[in-house]
Amino acid sequence: MSMKTKRTYNLSSATVATVKRLVDEEHVAPSQDALVEKAVAELDRLTRDADDARLWGQAAHDPAFQDEIHAIEADMPADDPGVWTR
Repeated sequence: MSMKTKRTYNLSSATVATVKRLVDEEHVAPSQDALVEKAVAELDRLTRDADDARLWGQAAHDPAFQDEIHAIEADMPADDPGVWTR
């Protein structure tokens, strides 16, 4: 099990009430600490996904990236329709 570190954060009363409701009534997580860990992990994932989307969007307009993609595609074997019917 990973080591836990006790931290103190100042949260609005509405946020505290939401955390309690999500744990006590919605059973989203087994504890308030677990809910906060889950929420932070989800926010981290969303942030990374947004960064990835931004980078892929930039790559779509990058001539060097497009040249590389076309070179890779040219090196791949032709489509084999039989692959999809196996």
